[in-house]
Amino acid sequence: MKIAILGTRGIPNNHGGFEQFAEYLSVYLSNKGHEVYVYNSHSHPYQEKVWNGVQIIHKYDPEDKIGTPGQFIYDFNCILDSRKRKFDVILQLGYTSSSVWGWMLPSRSIVVTNMDGLEWKRSKYSKPVQKFLKYAERLAIKTSDYFVSDSIGIEKYLTDKYEVNSEYIAYGANIFSSPDESVLSTYDVSKHEYNMLIARLEPENNIETILDGVAMDRNNSTFLVIGKHETEFGEYLKNKLKNYSNIRFIGGIYNIAHLDNLRYFSNLYFHGHSVGGTNPSLLEAMASSALIIANDNLFNKSVLEENAFYFKTKEDVLNLLNLKKLEHITFIEKNTEKIKSEFSWDIINSKYEVFLKKCLNA
Repeated sequence: MKIAILGTRGIPNNHGGFEQFAEYLSVYLSNKGHEVYVYNSHSHPYQEKVWNGVQIIHKYDPEDKIGTPGQFIYDFNCILDSRKRKFDVILQLGYTSSSVWGWMLPSRSIVVTNMDGLEWKRSKYSKPVQKFLKYAERLAIKTSDYFVSDSIGIEKYLTDKYEVNSEYIAYGANIFSSPDESVLSTYDVSKHEYNMLIARLEPENNIETILDGVAMDRNNSTFLVIGKHETEFGEYLKNKLKNYSNIRFIGGIYNIAHLDNLRYFSNLYFHGHSVGGTNPSLLEAMASSALIIANDNLFNKSVLEENAFYFKTKEDVLNLLNLKKLEHITFIEKNTEKIKSEFSWDIINSKYEVFLKKCLNA
């Protein structure tokens, strides 16, 4: 198959979950003999035309100059380019800024859209933006041939709301099996003596609830906040918690080995995501032998089941800070087994390949 992947800033990943996914899937498909193209922002750090066998197409992306409207221009440029490439399949990752151009997608290509999470539920968006996102969601339904849901919850939502079938394929993760304790010195922490979270600093990720609970704790254990914090909400949190020296805003880390080691050697790993599907960072935490404290919602519980602790309030967080990782090894073992049996990248990538072939043949 000749396959295009749209909807990311590009590969190799230096941004987030969709980029990480595109990186793994594109290389897998290329190694299977398919002709794979990934669209990259023109400003992506990687400027070559081929990466690990994957063809890279750079397109103008003014997001760094004009903000969010730039995403719409970038998606327009990618879709316009796709019209001349004669792709068999176009895999769209998300729809937020691309579905308005859905009518331009080449009619000879099969369009498969990963519908991501319920974007319009994100509290960071104003009411008008949330209304637009509902509209964009409807447009994606109209202009796509097939759909992928990354969680059972999203699959059910699409069936109930739009009466469309979607293929449930989650994200993936690789079991982390080469711990290196020396990495911890880079971040001035010690084995099992710190807690952490990894997330975009957005309200719906319950970061404020988590950190409010941490601030109430008299033990003053080190807490690492990993994620870009040069945002309005990030600045608000840093200012609010400036007197708590144990809460450390590290910023974004894109060195996978560092992230894996930080998760592996942490005491508690907090996952506050409440909107969306099967979150990549949650699977990576499971694969890195973290003891997970997750926000109490359907998306997280459908993955973790009884092998995690759950919180709703800052008081819940405070009470859970007394937990010790080494006393709950069974939770960790069951989560790593689940990654191996259900969420390994080989399993997930294979499911995508089979589904894309099925869509093309149909």
